[in-house]
Amino acid sequence: MAKIHLWQEETKIINNLVHVSTTIEMSNQSQVNLWYRFSLKYQEEINTTCDSFVIATILLAMSQGCDLIVHGQVSPSLLDNLDEFQDAWCCYPLQKYTKIMVQADTEKELEKPLGQPKAISAFSGGLDSCFTAFRHSKDVHRRKKYNLLAGLMVHGLDIPISQEDVFTRALKKSIIITNSLGIELIEMATNFRQVIKLDWEDVFNTTVASCLHFFSKGYTQGIIPASTYYTKMVLPSAFDPITDSFLSSKSLEIINDGSAFTRLQKTEKILNWQEITENLRVCWQGENKDQNCGKCEKCIRTILTFRALNYGLPCCFEKDVTDQQILNLKLRGLEIGVMESLINQIQARDKSLLSQSWVKALQKSIKRNRILEYIKKNTPLEIKNNLKKIKNAWKQKL
Repeated sequence: MAKIHLWQEETKIINNLVHVSTTIEMSNQSQVNLWYRFSLKYQEEINTTCDSFVIATILLAMSQGCDLIVHGQVSPSLLDNLDEFQDAWCCYPLQKYTKIMVQADTEKELEKPLGQPKAISAFSGGLDSCFTAFRHSKDVHRRKKYNLLAGLMVHGLDIPISQEDVFTRALKKSIIITNSLGIELIEMATNFRQVIKLDWEDVFNTTVASCLHFFSKGYTQGIIPASTYYTKMVLPSAFDPITDSFLSSKSLEIINDGSAFTRLQKTEKILNWQEITENLRVCWQGENKDQNCGKCEKCIRTILTFRALNYGLPCCFEKDVTDQQILNLKLRGLEIGVMESLINQIQARDKSLLSQSWVKALQKSIKRNRILEYIKKNTPLEIKNNLKKIKNAWKQKL
């Protein structure tokens, strides 16, 4: 079988930032460098073994059917779990991934931090991460809580690595939220999305887990806030809570948190926390990624969720959404399901809202998108190609 090699590089200090990297040598002997960087203040807390790099590249190797040869130290417990991770992903009917062998020069467990468990959670400033941070720090009605001490905000995932000023502004908003919850916010950066060219909806959670594993010297639990819920789950996907636990080692347990809650339930939980409603950042499609554009599907969905709770427009949005914007929504399969779920929850909670114009507009939009999705799925490929040619020819005339 062909092989991909990971060559661990020497950790460097550049401009008061710790740079940890590996060279990925592909089966055709081409090379790319995958790096992560942190503030110098966390130098002593960072795990510099190859655990994070193995997690980051496991789907890359599986997508190419190449064994992964790691020239460095890896936790044997992680390797055992990744074996199960592969089995699970190969069970799914995608035919995109092949089970491979992962071989490390050195297999050695990291020492688990002493004392009570300590948790660090991925934190983007979005609804899912705010909900997880809130419920494990301030929710007095929550029986089972993780000892959440820090959030981790990663530059290079939803905000391109080249947009440093944008990330800085987004970070400031997130710091306001985490400070109000008594949680430290740690920032880091990575060029993962420039190096690992796979479907983001496959690699999202492995990317986040790879980032969390760098902190396994100081934390025993790494939390990935769930972005889907059990009744709407599509397997496999980047947001798959089932296989997240297989990204754990003995020193750091990876936990998917919040899959039992809908977006409406999560929003309801944080409604009265002013710092969250003023600084919530859900948008990734807008031109300015430190702000909510108020026009994309996710922004509109969030605004309507607040409406369904009779909250009105939260301060994190400059303008409210119109009925026409709702009617014009372009929804994909999973997005249609989420909007349908919102309608169902409105019916269960407050039927009086069903007579409002925005709810009727949303119902029409869902119906239209369902029809378009059906047509798209059932139109023969030849007809699709001909329509595409006609569309391109029309554009050239214009």
